[in-house]
Amino acid sequence: MRSVKLLVVLGLVAAAAVGCGDETTPGGGDKVRDGDTAAGSERARRVAAAWAGSEAARVWQRGYHPLGDAVQLPEGAFHNDADKRAYLTQNFELRGSLPDAPKKKGEIRWRDGSSLALPVTSARAAYEKLDRGGNSGPALTVTGARLGDMTLLTSRGAATVPAWHFTIKGYDTALKRVAVTPAKLPRPPIGPVRQQTAELGPLAGLDTIAEDGRTVTLRAEHGACDDGPAVDVLETAGSVVFSASVRGVSDGPCTSELRIEKVTVKLDRPVGDRMLLDAFTGRPVPHEQPRSTSPTWS
Repeated sequence: MRSVKLLVVLGLVAAAAVGCGDETTPGGGDKVRDGDTAAGSERARRVAAAWAGSEAARVWQRGYHPLGDAVQLPEGAFHNDADKRAYLTQNFELRGSLPDAPKKKGEIRWRDGSSLALPVTSARAAYEKLDRGGNSGPALTVTGARLGDMTLLTSRGAATVPAWHFTIKGYDTALKRVAVTPAKLPRPPIGPVRQQTAELGPLAGLDTIAEDGRTVTLRAEHGACDDGPAVDVLETAGSVVFSASVRGVSDGPCTSELRIEKVTVKLDRPVGDRMLLDAFTGRPVPHEQPRSTSPTWS
C-alpha cells in the first residue's frame, strides 16, 4: 500500500452528509475502528482478495462496463461561451426528426477480438440523456442523427461501441453519444464498511483514465473543516483498490457541508483490464461525470 500525493482541484459542493453503508450486501459490513490508521490498508487487501477469482469478477469481465464519458464532443467544441454553457447546463433544442431504434442488435468490439451484441437505444432516448436542462438560456440545436460508433474505455479495455452521431447546428462534425446500456453491476463478493470515518470513506466516482493507462483521476469527498482528501492505492494482478480518507480533520464545531475534489493518482503500471475497486464500498468505482451526462451503475 502506498500513499499517493494529490493533485487536487476544488470541484462541486453539495450540502448533504454521507449516510451509512448498506449492511445487506453479501459478506455483511466490515467495521472500521475510529483512529485506526491502518484501516484503509487492511480493508483494501480484503476487498482485493474477495474479488480475486470470484464469480462477480467473472461476470464483470464478460460484461460491458464503461469507464469513459458516454459523450464525445464535436471537433473544435466549443465555438463560444454560450455553446459551452448550453452543453454544461444540458440545454438542447431539437429541429429535425430522430431515427427509431434498429431491430438488429449493435456490436461492441474489443481490441482482443472479442465482441458482445446488445440492443441499441433509439436516437430519441439518447437525445433525452443530453437534453435535461429545459431552461431559457443558450441551447445547442440538434438537426438530425445517424447510427455510427465511437471508441470508449471499458472494464475490458478500449472498445468500439455503437453510438448516435448527432448533427449540431454550426459544427462540421457530430456530437456522439453511446447507444447501448451498461451491464448491471454483479453482486459484490464483499459488503461495504458500515460507517464512514476520517480514515476510510467512499469515493464519489471515477473521472478519467489518461491515455497512458497509469494516470487515474478520481472524485473524492471531504468536509469544510479539514485539509482535504487523500487516496491510497493497492495494486494486484487483477485489481486496483483505492482507499479514500480525509487529512487534518478539525475537532471543533463544523458545518455538514460536503465538498468534492478531483484527485489524480499515478499507478505502477497501466490499468489494462484490472478492476478499479473502492475499498469502502467493496464495489467497482463507478464512472460518473457532473451533470449526469455519462453512464454509471447502481
